[in-house]
Amino acid sequence: MKVNGEEYRTIWMEGTTVYMVEQNLLPFEFEIHEASTYFETCFAITTMIVRGAGALGAAAGFAMAQAFMHAPEDDYWDFIEQAKEDIEATRPTARNLFYAVERVYKAGKNGAKEAVKEAQLLADEDARDSRLIGKFGAELFGDETSILTHCNAGWLAFVNYGTALSPIYMAKKDGKKVFVYVDETRPRNQGARLTAWELKNEKVDHVIIPDNAAAYFMKRKLVDFVIVGADRIARNGDVANKIGTLEKAIVAKEYGIPFYVAAPTSTFDLNCLHGMEIELETRSEDEVLYQTGIDTNGNLSKIRVASPGSHAENPAFDVTPSKYITGFITEKGIIKPYVQSIKRICKAKRSSINYLE
Repeated sequence: MKVNGEEYRTIWMEGTTVYMVEQNLLPFEFEIHEASTYFETCFAITTMIVRGAGALGAAAGFAMAQAFMHAPEDDYWDFIEQAKEDIEATRPTARNLFYAVERVYKAGKNGAKEAVKEAQLLADEDARDSRLIGKFGAELFGDETSILTHCNAGWLAFVNYGTALSPIYMAKKDGKKVFVYVDETRPRNQGARLTAWELKNEKVDHVIIPDNAAAYFMKRKLVDFVIVGADRIARNGDVANKIGTLEKAIVAKEYGIPFYVAAPTSTFDLNCLHGMEIELETRSEDEVLYQTGIDTNGNLSKIRVASPGSHAENPAFDVTPSKYITGFITEKGIIKPYVQSIKRICKAKRSSINYLE
C-alpha cells in the first residue's frame, strides 16, 4: 500500500535485517523499525511493533531465517532449537506464526539459504492470498454497502492488502460505495488507531464508534455486514480473534446481519478440534490502565486513564463459536463454517469458485 506516495509492505527482509512498520507509533508517526537478529524480531513481535495474523507469520518466518543465518558453528542445532522455542513463545494464539516457523524450520534443514528463500516465499504468499481474499469478498457487496469491523485486519496486519479490509479496498477500486463502522477495539484501540488510519489513507468513508455502540448501529439497520479477521480457526470453525469479537457475532446473529471471518487457509488449524483447545493470550494490565496519545505540545505521551490503585484483567482474545459465523472468506473462495468445508478448502488448490458449500 502507499504511504505518502511511496509503496510499502508492512514487513520485509533485506540481507539479515527485518524491516517493519512501527505500529505502536501510528497513527501519529510513521516509522520503519529495524531488527537485526532473531531476538530483536521476537522483541518486536512481543511488544506489538508488528502485529496481525499475517504480519506475525511473516515476522516469525523471517526470525527463523535470521536464526539460521546467525547460528554459530559450535552448538548450531542447540541455537536453532532455542530460537524456534523463543519465536513460538512470543504470541501463542496466532496460528500463522507457528505455521511460518514450521515451514522455515523445515526448509532450513537444507541450509540457511533455503530458510531465507522459504521466509520470503511465505511473505509473498501472504500478500497474494490477501489480494485474493479481497477479490472474493468484494463480490458479496452491492453498489452501496456498510460494514462494521473489529480490531485491525487490514494492510498493517498482513504483508499487504489485509483480510477484513481487503474486500473493502477492492470494492472501492471497483467503483462501489463502501462505508465502514470502525470499532475502537479497546484496550489498545487498534481499530481507532490503525484501521481508521488505513481507511483514511485509502480515502474510504468511515467513522470510529465506541465498542459498546455496535449493537445500537446494528439495531438501526445501518450495518449490512460484519467482517473481522482471525488469529486461529479450529477445525470445527470456532474462531479466536481480538477480544470483543464474540459479542459482535452474537449481536449480528440477533439482528440477522451476515457475520464473515476473512482469513487465509494458513490460519486454519486442522489439528485443533474446537475453540476450547486454543490457547488464549493474556496481556499486561497496563494496556487497560494507560493510554498513549499526543499531548498539547505534539509529543507522544502515556497517561493513566483508570482509577489509581485499581488493577485490571486483560484477555487479548476470545473465541466465537462457528454457529455465529455466516462464512469464511479465504484466498480459495468463500465457505460455510462446516468441518467438511474447512477440511476440503485447506487441502484444495486455489479456485475461481466464489462459494463452496
